[in-house]
Amino acid sequence: FACRGATCYRLPGPRGPLCVFRNQLPRRNDTYPEDPPPEGPPPDPAAASAAHRRLRCGAALCRVCGCLGPRACGRCRRATYCGPEHQALDWRRGHRQACGQPATGGDVADAVPEHNDFLFPEYEILIEPEEPESPVDSSVDPTDEQRAVDTSQGPKEQEELGATGSAVFQSLDEETLDAMAKHETEEDKIFQMFKEQIAAEPEQVIRYCRGGKGPVWVSGENIPEEKDIPNCLCGAKRIFEFQIMPQLLNHLKVDSLGESIDWGTLAVYTCADNCGGGNEYLEEFIWKQDFSAGS
Repeated sequence: FACRGATCYRLPGPRGPLCVFRNQLPRRNDTYPEDPPPEGPPPDPAAASAAHRRLRCGAALCRVCGCLGPRACGRCRRATYCGPEHQALDWRRGHRQACGQPATGGDVADAVPEHNDFLFPEYEILIEPEEPESPVDSSVDPTDEQRAVDTSQGPKEQEELGATGSAVFQSLDEETLDAMAKHETEEDKIFQMFKEQIAAEPEQVIRYCRGGKGPVWVSGENIPEEKDIPNCLCGAKRIFEFQIMPQLLNHLKVDSLGESIDWGTLAVYTCADNCGGGNEYLEEFIWKQDFSAGS
């Protein structure tokens, strides 16, 4: 869960205005059928009606946020909500016109409107294993490429560029130059590794690797140590499970006011023992890392 306001992302703390919850129902539960619904279209109208009734069974969910909806519309008794605030919001956004209308074959009266100014838009996430990295092409000599770049300028331009660079570096003391070189080398290396890692799938929004080697960081700054990751309430350690990539920001549609929420990557750590077998949500730990200023 995240706040839509960009100003909240400048708050201090490792996670900003973000929180993550875990819920793991057993296969047999009171909310969903034991077997998933078929992916293909039903063979006949009777089967379609049966499938529709099966999908509508289970816990009533709020039409606005998707949480448990114990509060039902007093008029149609079909729309359910988590509380009066979301019921009033949905009433203003279209349920007023649909409420009380008889349900048709497509259940138009039950259609849930999009609350994109309140919720993030929903998408389907395709899950695929990551392809192994291709070997580096050693046929290209970097020195030849660098030589081609260097000789692309005329003698006069090269002389002017060299004179300007010398003047700039002569104005800096040796300690400053060493600090700049060290910082740029480490930071550039980490960011370059990040870019190489996502180059094969530049639209990737989530990287899942529970208990693996850890996140692919975008910066050498603000990387958590083991002591920074709190243990679960059950006492077990939390381990890395997945990270949310910055590419997701392109799909959230939150920059309409000229100011957008932002992150470099979000790393999620969860209980190593998978504690809790009930229906409750358990809060886990999320770490927010921003891009460095030089990235």
